[in-house]
Formats: sequence, structure tokens, C-alpha cells
Amino acid sequence: MTDEPEYSESLKSFGEVLKVLRKRTGLTQEQFAPMVRYSVPMVASIEQGRRFPPPLFVERSESVLDGLGVLKAAAKHLSRRPGLANWFRQWAQLEQEAIALYTYECRVVPGLLQTEAYARAIYLSVPPPPNEDEINERISARLARQELLSTKRRPPRTFSFIIEQAVLERQTGGVDVTRELLDHVIETAERHWNVELQIMPLRQPIHAGLDGPLQLLETPENRWFAYSEGQDTGQLISDPKVVSLLHQRYAKMRSQALTPEDSLSLLRQMRGAL
Repeated sequence: MTDEPEYSESLKSFGEVLKVLRKRTGLTQEQFAPMVRYSVPMVASIEQGRRFPPPLFVERSESVLDGLGVLKAAAKHLSRRPGLANWFRQWAQLEQEAIALYTYECRVVPGLLQTEAYARAIYLSVPPPPNEDEINERISARLARQELLSTKRRPPRTFSFIIEQAVLERQTGGVDVTRELLDHVIETAERHWNVELQIMPLRQPIHAGLDGPLQLLETPENRWFAYSEGQDTGQLISDPKVVSLLHQRYAKMRSQALTPEDSLSLLRQMRGAL
């Protein structure tokens, strides 16, 4: 198991197809990027086969370049997710089709809610230090997953996040990074009606999550899976009995955490204190 980014021939092939279609329409990367609402560096990295194209990028590129379904067809065969740890890839694949995602975190802010600066601070904090290409791949993959939060997806997914207050009080990356992170988390919770955010207060004598972080998801077929992660390891859990037990723990934590309204109020107070 390794957190090293992987390079894939399928990603390189997709990038070449995208570049050919873009040039066929006479567009430069600088002209094309705003049309699909992504940055020029992101477009360049995808064309080089260095970044995994988010679903919305593929959809918008098809429309802008009149790809006749070529890009969508090629995207179906992208085999790897660069920047994602090996043990996380199976869960990430399930995430793409899930209709509900529940996340409890006691270590860091969940990846779906992170900013680029916060993600960078995390990667630079934990030895061994990655090189520049590695950290860029990992951050790119993490930020690309945030497309899952979009309310434009059909049907939109529903999200529940429970985050320990201590995680935010830690100020990973410093005051400026934390200020930006709090702004982002507050804005996400306010703007996305499909996101429910709860903060577990510092003082909670009875806590159902003492065994550590966990994630749950529901598939379109209404089957539930769980995921648990530790030091350089991750476990996908499919046993219905174990998943049911983790459901019970998560439900208990929802009752122990602050309400979504009180959680937002606390986050605003924390933001104002910085």
C-alpha cells in the first residue's frame, strides 16, 4: 500500500484525444479553460495525462468541443486515479455512484471540504515529505472529488459530515489557512442544500465515535458500505452486520453533535475570533 501517485496510459490517451479535439476547434488552452470553467493549469495537466478529469470537466468539454461522445466514451475506460492512495481507490469508485455519503472525522477536515492550502498543509505535515509533483497530484485528486458535492448532479447526493471541534481548533497550516478553511466550510454548508454539517463539541462526556473515523455510503441499489482508515491503511467494509453496527454509532453521534444550525453558529464564532 502506497500513497504514491500513479500514471496511467488511459489518462495519457484521454489527454491526447482532448488536445486533438481542442486544436480541431482552433482553441488555445487559455481560450478553452474558461469555457469549461476550469483553470489553464488544470486543462494542461489533463492533456498531459497527469490529472484525472472530473465528470463535469468531461461533460462540459463534450459540449464545447462537440466531441460526439468520444470524450465520454474514453472517460469510461480511465483505469486509475492518480494521487489517491491504493487502498482508497475502491472506495473512491463507489463514491462516484453513491446516493448518500456519511463522514465522521476526528483527525482532519474531510477531503470533500478541504481547501487547496489546507490539503497542502496536511501533506507537508506528515513524513516523509512528498516532492512537488507528488503533492500536486494528491491535491488535484482530492479537489477533483469535490465535484461530488454539486447539486447539479442527477440525482444530487446527500451528505452528512460530523467533525470534531478540536480538528478546527488545531489550526493546521496556521491562522491564514484556517481562516480560509472556515470560510470555505461555512460557505459550503450554506450554499449546498444537500450537505448537513455538524460539529462534535470539545466537551462531550458520552461519545459514540471513540473508535475512530468512519465513512458510510449508500449505492443506487440501496446497499450500504463502510470505510475505515488508519496509518497507511484503509478497509472497505461490506459485511451487513458490521455496517449496521457502524450505522448505529453514526446515528448516535448525530444526536451527540451540535445541530447543523448551532454548528454553523460555532463556526462563525471561530472565524470571527481569528
